[in-house]
Amino acid sequence: MSSDIVWPAITWESHDWVPTIPAELLSRRVRERHQGPYQATIAPAIADHDVRLPADVLAVADEVTVEIARFDTLVGADLTPFGAILLRTESASSSQIEHLTSGAKAIALAEIGSGDQRNAVEIVGNVRAMRTALSLDGAIDDQLILRTHAALMVHEPDTAGRWRNQQVWIGGDNVGPHGAAFVAPHHDRVQDSIADLLAFIRRDNIPALAHTAIAHAQFETIHPFTDGNGRTGRALMHAMLRAKGVTEQVTVPIAAGLLTRVDDYFGALTAYRAGDPAPIVRQVAEASFAALGNARMLVDDIHQIRARWEAVVRARRGATPWRLMDVALRQPVFDAKTVAEALDITDSNAVRAIGTLVDAGILTEFTGMRRNRLWQTREVLDALDDFARRTGKRANAN
Repeated sequence: MSSDIVWPAITWESHDWVPTIPAELLSRRVRERHQGPYQATIAPAIADHDVRLPADVLAVADEVTVEIARFDTLVGADLTPFGAILLRTESASSSQIEHLTSGAKAIALAEIGSGDQRNAVEIVGNVRAMRTALSLDGAIDDQLILRTHAALMVHEPDTAGRWRNQQVWIGGDNVGPHGAAFVAPHHDRVQDSIADLLAFIRRDNIPALAHTAIAHAQFETIHPFTDGNGRTGRALMHAMLRAKGVTEQVTVPIAAGLLTRVDDYFGALTAYRAGDPAPIVRQVAEASFAALGNARMLVDDIHQIRARWEAVVRARRGATPWRLMDVALRQPVFDAKTVAEALDITDSNAVRAIGTLVDAGILTEFTGMRRNRLWQTREVLDALDDFARRTGKRANAN
């Protein structure tokens, strides 16, 4: 840690622990390990704390902020529906950090309610959470965080959108917090800690990316929910960048970059808790830099796909098949009802437009059924899987 950095480290407090699992179901060794009090984290107050970072960290963070804004402007001005495409890829990357992986086709199926693969369904929940986080109207507050979590954890109605009322920890075993790698603050401290964090987020005297990274690390330290903290916290980063005006139109691939060096990301969170915020700021900045390159490759792939489609489709510009191409880019698996609703046309006209793109070789029907048919654009699905594969290769190389 640099000698000129002064940042409060976490402290601890003792709490009694009574296992919820009946003793007769536990071995003697496990019972002995979880006897007596445990040490829970106390997240320090940071609302008014001075933020000082090394010059080189601030420089890379500022440079990346400019690149993020440039990417947002260039891609956001494009007529291609990159907003939906990038939001889905970022949601999938954030989920993959939590070991929730799924192919592009399974995710697209889950989005239209035609797939039941658990990981894909959870990733779609993350898409909803990201959309909720980016729908902020005014300042970021506790209600936005709760709505974001509720959208993510819709399959867990007892805890979705609610601050936790129990102790949580990372690592160790599910019997108790003794021996865990990280024991989050006691649940009685959650709401006060969140209020302090929101006061920190409202500040306007901290460089945007550094502000976002530190707020994220503090959120992960508080760990305010029983589950879904990482995905909610990364969605909150995008809400902060949107609130600060760094992004206005698209979702930049921060999680996709963090995924390439996930061990360094978790290490930076540990360093933050020890009183050094520089590593998490550096990790977020460098991850964003790396991921922007991958995202530009995806943008180029989608542009080439669209150009090939325009060269082969047999319909006048502006006709329904041309409008359908945008639907196929942002939703690469769909049924006729999805098309009809998206384009505000009848089901029969939707089927007719789909047929035009099938004849052009753009779409393929893959169910083989006469009813409840589904179509896909394999090119777009491959481009999305290639984006994920490039991220995964970088992760494996580190």
